[in-house]
Amino acid sequence: MKHIMRNLILAAAMALAQPAFAADCYADYKAKQGNPMRLHYGVMQLQGACQKSAAQAEVSARLAAQGWTLLNVVSVFGPEGLDQRRANAGEFFLRF
Repeated sequence: MKHIMRNLILAAAMALAQPAFAADCYADYKAKQGNPMRLHYGVMQLQGACQKSAAQAEVSARLAAQGWTLLNVVSVFGPEGLDQRRANAGEFFLRF
């Protein structure tokens, strides 16, 4: 019994020590593009860590590849927040 309990505790500790990777993690953000000035609000599925600080770099890089500049990451959330953001993001909902 001690052996089983020890293994369960070890498995739980290892699971908690893993970084939070984005299985179903999303970020909503604001971005701009210059000349002519254009702004947009969008939602993007994250591939990396599900943390706002990590999302900044990922969102910025993916937007820059399409000529956009990240203004800020508004929030990081799970799939439960998608429906309430869909209408506001419009054409930029899961575009990048």
